[in-house]
Amino acid sequence: MIRKILWRLAILLLAHVQLAPAQHPVKNARIEFLFFGSRDQPHLQSFHHGLRELGYIEGNNISIEYRYAGGKSDALPSLAAELAALNLDLIVTTTPNATRAVLRASGRVPIVAVGFDPIATGLAKSLAAPGGNVTGLSSRAGPDMEGKRLDVLKEAFPKISAVAMLWNPEAAQLAQLALDSAKRGAKALGIQLRPFEVKSVDDIDRTFDQLKKLGPDAVLIPGGPLLTLNSQRIVRLAAELRVPAMYQTRKFVEDGGLMAYGVAFPISISARPSTSTRS
Repeated sequence: MIRKILWRLAILLLAHVQLAPAQHPVKNARIEFLFFGSRDQPHLQSFHHGLRELGYIEGNNISIEYRYAGGKSDALPSLAAELAALNLDLIVTTTPNATRAVLRASGRVPIVAVGFDPIATGLAKSLAAPGGNVTGLSSRAGPDMEGKRLDVLKEAFPKISAVAMLWNPEAAQLAQLALDSAKRGAKALGIQLRPFEVKSVDDIDRTFDQLKKLGPDAVLIPGGPLLTLNSQRIVRLAAELRVPAMYQTRKFVEDGGLMAYGVAFPISISARPSTSTRS
């Protein structure tokens, strides 16, 4: 069982840059994070905590740079090209699109992908023997998490029979995996699932306008950069529907959402799914 996902990421990073053991850190290893999202990345605290446990202090014996695409896919190629020119030891990515942008910019720099499944997205052959220059850690708790979220939602609200689900097809394999999982779960629970494609903020607004007319019993919000970046907006729009909403991460609950079920990312990270509810 993985006890600390980002703590292990820290170990994986240091193995890639071939640093000495923690008691004898090598100076000036250089790594880079390429985020699809914004500067609000609270899970970095866990990563820095893991580094400190291994004897590495940012700005002292390891250098870390950060680039943020701000949720804009078209910003990734230029950011990736910028990183490829910096002679880095390793680049960390958090989405499939960011990983592919780095691969196109440079096929030489080792890449550690975290927060998504590099195998399911075709970026690595396996976690044990990834092949190429991409490896990583997956925060997926299993292939049927959307089905489990529906199960928890149904347990809390037994009378629901029709659930609307937002999903972003531009998230490629991960979005399709989430949709397939939700369909399997809905079928098993006797729930009518209606997916709505959202590729932009405007799509989010238009979808909730439709939902006001359709009147679903509940709303299911999976993960993904677009939906997470707009968590406050989605929570507000879902509240206006006056129906229960289930989210993937506790960030939505912290923003005022009703409940979430998924992997938790505090400093000490458990691989067990955690359920969060708003009191």
